[in-house]
Amino acid sequence: MEYVYAALLLHKLKKEVSEENLTSVVKASGAEVNEAQVKSLVAALADVDIDEAVKAAPVAVAAAAAPEAAAKEEAKEEKKDDGKSEAQAMEGLSSLFG
Repeated sequence: MEYVYAALLLHKLKKEVSEENLTSVVKASGAEVNEAQVKSLVAALADVDIDEAVKAAPVAVAAAAAPEAAAKEEAKEEKKDDGKSEAQAMEGLSSLFG
């Protein structure tokens, strides 16, 4: 993950995402550098428009959050239903001892 962050940092600073620059950033962070991962990432990013990839990322996150919000609403509705039946149960219980 640190390699991706390093690539994003280089891109943000308008520096070339090269093996040498990526290695320097990762070393500066205190992490050990795996040359194979550096080469792999640089090769993978060669044809990628990082600005477009970053712009597309929040859309995926927002789309994933929508079903979660719907699930939370369903859970709230279930709790409301449970609350009514629990109150009714308590009424019935109190009539036994009242």
